[in-house]
Amino acid sequence: MARARDFTAAGIAPIYLKRLTQEGRLVRLGRGLYQLADAELAATHSLAETARVVPHGVICLLSALQFHELTTQTPHEVWVMIGLRKWAPTKPPVRLRIVRATGESLTAGVEHHTIEGVAVPVYEPAKTVADCFKYRSKVGLDVAIEALRDCRRRRLCTVDRLWHFARICRVQNVMRPYMEALL
Repeated sequence: MARARDFTAAGIAPIYLKRLTQEGRLVRLGRGLYQLADAELAATHSLAETARVVPHGVICLLSALQFHELTTQTPHEVWVMIGLRKWAPTKPPVRLRIVRATGESLTAGVEHHTIEGVAVPVYEPAKTVADCFKYRSKVGLDVAIEALRDCRRRRLCTVDRLWHFARICRVQNVMRPYMEALL
C-alpha cells in the first residue's frame, strides 16, 4: 500500500499509476492511495489504510481495544486520535471516527506495529483503557469497565502503568472505584 506522493518521490509519474490501475495491477483504494491488486488483506487492513491516510493520527479507543483483543465490541469505523488543530481527511477510503487531544494525552503510550508493511501507531493497552474512561460518554462506561477487567486478567499492564495513564488522562477519580473493586 502506498500513497501517490510515494510513487512520485520514487520517480514514477502519475500517468503510470493510472495505466497500472486500468490494467488491473493496482487497485485505487481512495484518493491518492493505491495497493497491489493481488495483495492479501489482513484482518487489520483498515488500520494500515488509516495510518496511510492520517499519518499524524494514532489508532485509539475501540479500534485499539480490538487490536489488543480487549473487547467483544466490533467497531464499524476506525477510531483515530489527532491533534487539536491537525487536518482530518474529508473523504477517506475507510470510515473514521476522529477524536482530538493535545499534549501528553496525545503523545504518551504510542506503540508502532507493522501491518502489511505500513508502520501503524497504536496506543498501548494501559493508555487505551485510560482513554476509554476519559471518553466514556463516546464509547460507553460498560466498554471501559470490560477493557479494564480484561487488561488486568490477561496481565497486559501493571497497576502502576494504569495509574500513570490515568494521571495523564486526568481520570484517576473515575477509575479509582473500579480499580479497587478489581484488586
